[in-house]
Amino acid sequence: MIINTGGRTDTVQYYTEWLLNRFSEGYALSRNPLFPNKVVRYELTPDKVDCVVFCSKNYKPILSRLHEITERFNTYYHYTITAYGKDIEPGVPSIEESMETLIKLSELVGKQRVAWRYTPILLTKDYTVKCHLETFERIAKVLSPYIDRCIFGFVERYKKLKINMPELISLSEQDMNTLGQGFGSIAERYGIFIQTCATNRNFTSYGIHSSGCITLNILGKANDIDFKNLKHRGTRQECHCIESRDIGAYDTCMNGCKYCYANKKPQKAFDNYQYHDKTSPLLLGVEKPSDIIIQAVQKSLKKEEN
Repeated sequence: MIINTGGRTDTVQYYTEWLLNRFSEGYALSRNPLFPNKVVRYELTPDKVDCVVFCSKNYKPILSRLHEITERFNTYYHYTITAYGKDIEPGVPSIEESMETLIKLSELVGKQRVAWRYTPILLTKDYTVKCHLETFERIAKVLSPYIDRCIFGFVERYKKLKINMPELISLSEQDMNTLGQGFGSIAERYGIFIQTCATNRNFTSYGIHSSGCITLNILGKANDIDFKNLKHRGTRQECHCIESRDIGAYDTCMNGCKYCYANKKPQKAFDNYQYHDKTSPLLLGVEKPSDIIIQAVQKSLKKEEN
């Protein structure tokens, strides 16, 4: 099984102690967002977890203790660094600070385990196509020696995005093609393997590889693992990733990103933080007498040894 720590929230940045406690104790509980009384138990032990995938916009809080996980588990790291400032991503460090932290992460775990995510790409009067291309090159120039690949994707127009980001400008076909061509050219210039995320759009003519940012091929190469040849069903529309299980919770990320799909409203995450207990097996709250605990079926995706 692949365990994901950052699909629902920035666990690394805001819940570091909890995350380390869960791997130390060897299990975590995850409440079903649709059926709150149903709770899934995941064993967080090397024999049950093939790889731990992290996704964060700030790894600084965990760097000094990351070895507690890396010494026992196969790992892979997605680090999101975009063009946006505090007006769009209020809780995210500056580009300069983020790049410094990514370099430190890469030096700790190896560049083959670090992917730079430039996503989601959205347009406003301030964040134009020109702005994205200039910022992308600025970051690429610094990070190229420290990353396995770059992954980019376009914003999804969720219904709540119309409320949270009325200033959003729709991306046209021309905008996406211009960005794809520009990103491909910049990536080639700096020797960066570049691919898309969650799209069936074809940019191969620009030297950009197809979607699938959490695949068994990527994780296997990064950790020298032989995985089975399995179909990648994805986690959402146009996603081509291998299925993974997230131990986080929605409405808990305090980055406050205006485009966020995991929070109903930015303030809700701050309100929910009062229910966080770093010693609890659940990210939010504690077990209740009415909870139905379901043991997850955790099958290995590795090839069987002869």
